[in-house]
Amino acid sequence: MERNMKLPVTLLLLSMASWCPAATFELKATPSTVVWGYYSASAKPAIRVQSGDTVRIESASNRDPGVLEAAGVPASDIPPALRQIYRDVKDKGPGPHILTGPVYVEGAEPGDVLEVRIQKIDLAVSFAYNAFRPGAGFLPDGFPYARTKIISLDRERMVAKFSDKIEIPCRPFFGSMGVAPPEENGRISSMPPWIHAGNLDNKDLVAGTTLFIPVHAKGALFAVGDGHAGQGNGEVDVTALETALTGTLQFIVRKDMHLNWPRGETSTHYIVMGIHEDLTEAAKMAVREAIDFLVTEKHLTRDDAYMLSSTAVDFNSTQLVDGNKGVHGMIPKAIFK
Repeated sequence: MERNMKLPVTLLLLSMASWCPAATFELKATPSTVVWGYYSASAKPAIRVQSGDTVRIESASNRDPGVLEAAGVPASDIPPALRQIYRDVKDKGPGPHILTGPVYVEGAEPGDVLEVRIQKIDLAVSFAYNAFRPGAGFLPDGFPYARTKIISLDRERMVAKFSDKIEIPCRPFFGSMGVAPPEENGRISSMPPWIHAGNLDNKDLVAGTTLFIPVHAKGALFAVGDGHAGQGNGEVDVTALETALTGTLQFIVRKDMHLNWPRGETSTHYIVMGIHEDLTEAAKMAVREAIDFLVTEKHLTRDDAYMLSSTAVDFNSTQLVDGNKGVHGMIPKAIFK
């Protein structure tokens, strides 16, 4: 009798032990919590979280504080953490981006998908910069010199003051959100996007949207940076409205999804992506991804999916300047009843 009375209590304890509510963490950008210029399966995690947890992540600007000051940013406006990162981080490259992380998500295994819900993105500073340099950008022959422009951000009105007569609406997003590549690829540059996502520079991945990334290494090892206050499709001079951001991101391990390439979702659209060093090939990949999505998720025939891609899907040049070019297809949700 005593044993029977204890059984429900034991089951209750087991149930309580197996259930853990989602938690919220904060990850600041410091010399010990950033990786400079790379994604790697051997990178040391900056934080470990469970599937379902949320992390408020601070990103740093990619620009040297001395260069920012020389271009006109007051010294008091430059976050001390950025100075510390430039002073103390010695392990750099091969890419240019300062990425916060990696975030190790417990339970994520190769073959899974990491769902990244972008809950909120805040402008962390009151300035952005845009810059081009010799040999970079989409028109390197036309601009064989360097220039940096500091652009004031009005965080109350959410506009960037490009000039006295030009204001650009702010739509902040992270240019780079990615996971580790397969272990055999070693350390890869943060510059070109690929199967790990990374430097997608997709301006539609703002707050309220979701990014789905194929997992290639245990724990996923998600890192984020390259904050943009806004950008035009193409990012033709190689930079956007570059700035520092703070993002609130929720991580969910999806065992029920299997993707070859990153995908996204907004409140109004599904996003498919093509990534290749050749722009035409990137466009073909995006179209094939759209067809695959429509066949797999919406149960269209392959012929109808191709036709619908031509009549209802917008294919845009995501970016033209990061080694691998990007094309993304916007599939409107409103057409499905």
